[in-house]
Amino acid sequence: MDQRRAFLWECEQQWWSMTELCARYGISRKTGYQWLGRHRRGEGVEERSRRPDHCPHAIPTAIVERILAYRRAHRRWGPKKLRRELQRRDPTTIWPARSTISLLLKRHGLVTAPRRRVRPGHPGRPLTPIDAANAVWSIDFKGHFRTGDGHACHPLTVTDGFSRFLLACDAFAHPTTGATRRTLERVFREYGMPAVLRSDNGAPFAGTGLARLSRLAVWWIRLGIRPELIEPASPQQNGRHERMHRTLKAETAQPPASSRASQARRFDRFRARYNCARPHEGIGLAYPSALYQPSSRPFPSPLPDVVYPAGWTPRHVYGCGEIDWRGQRVWVSGVLAGETIALDECADGYWSVYFGPVLIGVFDERRRRIRPKPLLAKLTEGARVLTHARAE
Repeated sequence: MDQRRAFLWECEQQWWSMTELCARYGISRKTGYQWLGRHRRGEGVEERSRRPDHCPHAIPTAIVERILAYRRAHRRWGPKKLRRELQRRDPTTIWPARSTISLLLKRHGLVTAPRRRVRPGHPGRPLTPIDAANAVWSIDFKGHFRTGDGHACHPLTVTDGFSRFLLACDAFAHPTTGATRRTLERVFREYGMPAVLRSDNGAPFAGTGLARLSRLAVWWIRLGIRPELIEPASPQQNGRHERMHRTLKAETAQPPASSRASQARRFDRFRARYNCARPHEGIGLAYPSALYQPSSRPFPSPLPDVVYPAGWTPRHVYGCGEIDWRGQRVWVSGVLAGETIALDECADGYWSVYFGPVLIGVFDERRRRIRPKPLLAKLTEGARVLTHARAE
């Protein structure tokens, strides 16, 4: 609009011909004369609607009103059902197509759009090889059931993937972060710590934010344990653990015990038998206790601090889940509140974001936004990747 007004002002000054002036503003002479005529008639030069005054194939108003009235009388009916019923009631009328009725309902506010479901990203298929004891532990909550007194029982199980050794089998009233952490602390003090803890995508093992981190996963990373998630709806990626659950259910919960305390005693007896007196076909009919050895990594006390390489840029995560980046706040994750993350520039305008040794996302400096790490290749495609010399 500013350019149009400047064009009209220069037209009034008559410094250039219409041909020269239109060439300077990049418009045709027809458009120039049209603007000038509207301006002199006092009609203004604002952009006008290009909607036609009449549409020859528009739906008659009477039919539209009948469709809307029938919809208001049957608010749970969709366009397909509405059209079929209207055809039955008045077969002589040519009713619009189902798609046209759907557009009419949306245009008149009779359809509520479904809430868009935000699907969190996923780090991808777990690839850590299980080639030694304590390389990968699996943790999961067996599907809950009710004991004889009517109370819910949520069994938490932890196994070593290499030896199939059942490290823990506890009966919980609720699958909470605090109860899970207490069990893991006991297991870590007794058997040491693994390199990787593999779980599904449910709470409390995974969250819905950046890198699917949960408070439990943040604690694992602080301990030097890398959390590893199986892909959604893919229990076969943790098949060894799921197969143990099948045996656990058959031998301890069919039928359930009379109370959660007696169910916990069943779990203890099953764990002793499973580890030391039951041959396992997956390991050549050996006992899991014959192959398992405690980890050489003891449970640390107190919790160690996270240390980053010298070339990275550390940032403290405030209690609101944000960091300060060059005078502006950038959202990271609420579960990382109070922790320290680090950024390493990987391309022009893009920074890899780490919590400990784990890559959790990619920071887009231009948009002030941290994106999930699977988008790293897409974000940096075509960008100038930094060389080691420039990074130094």
